[in-house]
Amino acid sequence: MIGQNDSPAPGVPADESQLSAHHQIGPLTPPSHPLAVGPVVAPPHSVDGFVKEFLRELNTGQGVALSRSTLNDQYLALARTVRHYLMARWLETMKHQRASKAKTVGYLSAEYLLGRQLGNALLATDLNDIADKAMAACGLDLATLRAQEVEPGLGNGGLGRLAACFIDSLATMSVPCIGYGIRYEYGIFKQTFVDGRQVEQPDTWLSFGNPWEFPHPEAGVQVDFGGHTETYDDNGVERTRWVPSWNVLGIPYNYMVPGYQNGRVNTLRLWSAQATKAFDLAIFNSGDYAEAVRAQTFAENITKVLYPEDSTPQGKELRLQQQYFFVACSIRDFIDQALEDGFDWTQLPQRIIFQLNDTHPVIAVPELMRVLVDEEKLEWEQAWEITRQCFAYTCHTLLPEALEVWPVELLGRLLPRHLEIIYRINDEFLAEVRAHYGDDELKVRAMSIITDFPSRQVRMAYLATIASTKVNGVAELHSQLLRDKLLPAFSEYWPDKFTNVTNGVTPRRFVRLANPSLSQLITDTLGPGWVTDLDRLAELEPYAEDEDFRLAFRKVKLANKERLFDLLRARDDIDLANHHLLDVMVKRLHEYKRQTLKVLHIVSLYEQIISGTVDPETVIPRTVIFGAKAAPGYRMAKEIIFLINSVAATINTDPVIAGRLNIAFPANYNVTLAEKLIPAADLSEQISLAGMEASGTGNMKFALNGALTIGTDDGANVEIRKLVGDKHFFGFGMTEPEVTALQTAGYRPTEFYESNPLLKRAIDLIASGAFSGGDRATFEPIVSNLLYDDRFMALADFSSYLEAQTKVEAAYADEESWTKSAILNVARTGFFSSDRSMRDYLSRIWRAGAVV
Repeated sequence: MIGQNDSPAPGVPADESQLSAHHQIGPLTPPSHPLAVGPVVAPPHSVDGFVKEFLRELNTGQGVALSRSTLNDQYLALARTVRHYLMARWLETMKHQRASKAKTVGYLSAEYLLGRQLGNALLATDLNDIADKAMAACGLDLATLRAQEVEPGLGNGGLGRLAACFIDSLATMSVPCIGYGIRYEYGIFKQTFVDGRQVEQPDTWLSFGNPWEFPHPEAGVQVDFGGHTETYDDNGVERTRWVPSWNVLGIPYNYMVPGYQNGRVNTLRLWSAQATKAFDLAIFNSGDYAEAVRAQTFAENITKVLYPEDSTPQGKELRLQQQYFFVACSIRDFIDQALEDGFDWTQLPQRIIFQLNDTHPVIAVPELMRVLVDEEKLEWEQAWEITRQCFAYTCHTLLPEALEVWPVELLGRLLPRHLEIIYRINDEFLAEVRAHYGDDELKVRAMSIITDFPSRQVRMAYLATIASTKVNGVAELHSQLLRDKLLPAFSEYWPDKFTNVTNGVTPRRFVRLANPSLSQLITDTLGPGWVTDLDRLAELEPYAEDEDFRLAFRKVKLANKERLFDLLRARDDIDLANHHLLDVMVKRLHEYKRQTLKVLHIVSLYEQIISGTVDPETVIPRTVIFGAKAAPGYRMAKEIIFLINSVAATINTDPVIAGRLNIAFPANYNVTLAEKLIPAADLSEQISLAGMEASGTGNMKFALNGALTIGTDDGANVEIRKLVGDKHFFGFGMTEPEVTALQTAGYRPTEFYESNPLLKRAIDLIASGAFSGGDRATFEPIVSNLLYDDRFMALADFSSYLEAQTKVEAAYADEESWTKSAILNVARTGFFSSDRSMRDYLSRIWRAGAVV
């Protein structure tokens, strides 16, 4: 394990004296403050310069000689060495930003799934080859050291990965941006399987140190909670002030966000909670050791865990504390760090646009109002006019239950002044609604921020919509449904407020870093420049007809499969066959994503083989890989994981289908695994019920890496299908209007079960106990849910899905035709670069631009 071995790594010289003279470090001098000696200068862009910096960092930073260093020592020294090459650019970027006073994007997100940082930093600085040679000169292997990095699990899925893609693109496009979020001590849990069931372990990502963060406790921000409000006379003006009952400190940790080889480095600032009075010595000396640190424990709980389980009142309160904590820190930070003394508050919208990444940061709206009205003493009307120009809101869901609401009682107890502000915003807004619609109280109730059913609650999506200059969905279909179904009254009232920005992914991480072989093939074919101009992938289209290019493309895919299989063998003790169709479904486990539909397809195929209906020799060899985590409190999702693992355990050991069908479910799917898995995939499973997925970004990553999609007309699948063409996309299932029509008519899943023999036999096989040691009760909850509820209509789409899978098998049997389709998927999906998404945000919403 990293950091637990004191012996030198294999191949490491016993002492630095074994290195050639020009690789040895000279006499060390005490470090000076950068400002004391002028601008920070990056180390030489050479192997010799890199080696010198690495050894200096190992000796003075880690305090060890190379001969006695552990792998963790070497990784930390390497990371800090690469960091040195970014420092001058980072400091210059911040200096230039302060001087230019250009409009900044403040990206407020509760999640950032960054992935490993070392590879991205090497790419951004164009240091990979130099670092590789430098480590070899030291007797070390760069790939081994890169593998030591622990990925920060500061997100749950697409929301956090999207945020990381966006801040990468903004840095690459030289747009001033600061990302704000939470430095969770324990990120998304580490998933393990015990007897096929998910077990959550703490994600101890900080255990061995994190060289990519810069803590600044001297810049801590006090965040208040609880208490009450009171009115007071301010020179004849009646004002309100908040008298809180307790507070914590927010400590900023800065991360560099480098642009791709352009010299710009933006900042990601994550906040960690600490107690304002962490330790009571008198109580400690009295012998009550637990009470002496109670305040510290209480405060640190706020940033302890990503998304605390909120099925209890305590969990709900902790979530609200988290959300207010990080937005209060962020707003105060921007005001203190970016705005000059005597700033004209009417100019605030020209200096900042806060992007609300879903509803988690929406409490920032009343917080900014509180700062402007209570602290800066602006008149309410002026403060509200400013605030409404400083926020924009991205909605990431179509599930009504996913739109956050907070009980009035909880909000009033934890943030009493903010509740007062929300009430006034709502009262004034509803007065406008009444003026517009007359006495239509149903309309008024439908648009009120405060709802009384089922209890008195604050609807945060409504607050965000009212307060934001723009509201956007994240795919064409999603944005239309957002207008028509989720927020129809607001869309009718403010038709110009709603817009669409289709999501995108960064080609730096998910093509250039994740798929170096394909990247090299593209560069050899098109030349450089495509990494920051993904539209150029369209130039690949003619090569789909080139036999030599198709052969090279297949070699890349095969090499990526071998790379993945080596990883899974070492990581999970999973052995997979090389020449199978690699069928991949990786995404958060949720019923609307319909992992159950995929399981039904697998079980149906298995049932047909063991029953003799289908000759296994006629089945295209297929390996299905799942990757998914279920929320700790989501019981049905965890049962589905158990079903997948149970089906896999039976099928993978059945000699009847050996070599024809295999299932793998590596635990703890994350960005690091995705970077190996996505480039290897042949088939991308995007099978959510139409009208349920906001966009998806995994679908884009797979297509850009040459996988064909089997999918419904849902989210960004619609745009992928339009771009790549129906011939190169395996579409199936109901459309969103057909889903609505079936729901309206009354969906009865048992009718589909009874009328489809293949479906009936598959469900009956699960119910029989065939995958649970004969115990028919094990999967009864899943079977009953499918037969008597099936909210997301897996049974209704089953027949269509099987027909599409039959087309997949026929297409995969024609190697040349499949390769052509895979190449065209790459060539026609350059649209899904997050750089394009950022250009859309900049022009349609933020009204900001690059600063060169």
